[in-house]
Amino acid sequence: MTGIGMTGIGGQGSLESGAVELRPWRPDDADALLDAVAQSPDLDTQLPVAELTSRQRAEQVIADALGCGEHWRNWAVVVAGAAVGNVGLSHIEHRHDTAWTSYWLSGAARGRGLAHRALAGVAAWAFDELGLFRLELGHRVNNPASCAVARRAGFVAEGVERAKLRYGDQRFDVETHARLASDPAPDVVPVPVRGVR
Repeated sequence: MTGIGMTGIGGQGSLESGAVELRPWRPDDADALLDAVAQSPDLDTQLPVAELTSRQRAEQVIADALGCGEHWRNWAVVVAGAAVGNVGLSHIEHRHDTAWTSYWLSGAARGRGLAHRALAGVAAWAFDELGLFRLELGHRVNNPASCAVARRAGFVAEGVERAKLRYGDQRFDVETHARLASDPAPDVVPVPVRGVR
């Protein structure tokens, strides 16, 4: 990412020092979003990558897909002032107090304990501020890193949905995880949620 060196997102000391936060996406995050897509081709399953060909299009994706609405919210994972990923809630509904969660990080930000801490931060916010009871997520079974993020953030595996997702001409099984407000909190320091609209 632009402006993020390995020491900026590396050790636990930088994470504990308050350099990491979750905040709403802003138009000036467009360059960081373009960088994330350029260095992480696998984000095509998370973002409308084909549309991200210019800063203007990145600003539009931030406004349309990475913003907040009545039934969905997204937060940029920010390290040393630069957006390096996203954690989102979608399908927020209050009859059953449930939502779907998702997360991604740019390639340069992975492997440093950011994703599970960011997911834990959004989960805590969803339980405390929105009054939700159940959060769900799913990952392709061939993505053990995403599974590890879910488990470390306190999400329990509940089962496999066969051939649920299709990318190109290939179908993928998806393992579903959930975390309940009544579950024990994971033993992690959640990333704080800031500037919530």
